[in-house]
Amino acid sequence: MNASEKPAELLASDSNFVSWVWLPASSALPAKETKSTQVLPSMPRVDVLQPLRQLLGDLDVRQEQRAHKICQLIPSQCPFERTIRLFGRTLFHIPPLCKLNPLYEELIALRFRALCYLADECGEDITPYC
Repeated sequence: MNASEKPAELLASDSNFVSWVWLPASSALPAKETKSTQVLPSMPRVDVLQPLRQLLGDLDVRQEQRAHKICQLIPSQCPFERTIRLFGRTLFHIPPLCKLNPLYEELIALRFRALCYLADECGEDITPYC
C-alpha cells in the first residue's frame, strides 16, 4: 500500500507527513550567527532632506509673480543633457542627469503647481514655459 492509497487518518498520524506553514517575518526564527556573519543592529534611516522636501511640498503658489519666477527658475527639460558631435558625427551622448537630484520630484511638482495656477486661475498662456 503506497501513500496515495492510505486513508486520511493514517496520513495525519504518519511520521513522514509534512505540512507547510507560512510564518510572518516578525515570528521567523533567528538564524544561527557565526563569527563571520553576525547581524548588525538595524539603525534607523535618517532622511536629512525631508525638511526641504516638506517645505517644497507645502509651498503654496498663490501669487502671480512667484508663479512666474518658479516657472523661470525650474527648467522644463534637463539642461545638462547633451549630444557631443564633431564633424557631423556623434562622439557621445550625456544623458539627463536631473533624476539624480534627490529633490527632482518635489521641484517638478512645484513647477507643475505654478503652471496650473497661471493657466487656471490667472488665465495666462503658459506656452512660453513649456
